[in-house]
Amino acid sequence: MSGSAQQGPAVRRSALAELVLAEGSATAADLAERFGVSLMTIHRDLDELERQGIVRKFRGGVTAQPSGVFESNVQYRLKTMLAEKAALADRAMRQLEPGMAIMLDDSTTTLELARRLRLGEITPLTVVTNFLEAITLLADQRGIRLMALGGDYDPLHSSFLGVSCVEAVQSLRVDVCFASTSAVHGGYAYHQEQHIVSVKRAMLDSATRNVLLIDHTKLARTALHRVAPLSRFDLLLVDDGAPAEALRDLDEHKVRYEVCPTGEPPP
Repeated sequence: MSGSAQQGPAVRRSALAELVLAEGSATAADLAERFGVSLMTIHRDLDELERQGIVRKFRGGVTAQPSGVFESNVQYRLKTMLAEKAALADRAMRQLEPGMAIMLDDSTTTLELARRLRLGEITPLTVVTNFLEAITLLADQRGIRLMALGGDYDPLHSSFLGVSCVEAVQSLRVDVCFASTSAVHGGYAYHQEQHIVSVKRAMLDSATRNVLLIDHTKLARTALHRVAPLSRFDLLLVDDGAPAEALRDLDEHKVRYEVCPTGEPPP
């Protein structure tokens, strides 16, 4: 990337963001060397990317990975745990029947379910979602009545949130809500951000049945805000990477769950 020093800051920052989102984390010194600019310039670039919510700085480096307080950017989440999300979506399809009304939250996990709905194997369906990625994916799908939930657009999550979104959810009643959260621990589901939590809770209240889709990395973790007790979910789906200790914790809390086998990662 020796030519990066001659590029404008906007182009360089875009390339920086793409690299960190792809690799998950990097040190400032390594980035300065790779882009052929000074450490001071890199720190200015990273300050701007952090301000935009794309990455988070830590001492000596930067990361796109989530923490207990910050959720990762949607573009990073779209690239992670692909085989696990595919396994969860495949099993979630068994919960569907023609004629149902379902709700999908703004998680990249339920987006895998939306990808399968595009195949048109189970129709007609009414699909309600606040996730722009899912809206775009299903907008032209025959056999699916798509209801887009409005609200304040949040580019970090590529979704519509806020009071108006919560009110839109509360005006509906669906057969099944498919949702994911950032962490599951001690009989509760957790998420880092309060404005996400309020929408997820409204979605759970609006459904006759709730299904939680969780890849194994989210088990035995916690985040800042409680979303709901696991008893609020009729079924929890987790991939086969889940450690035995985490599954025993689910058993102790009398959570109904299914372990979904993973296949080859999608191309």
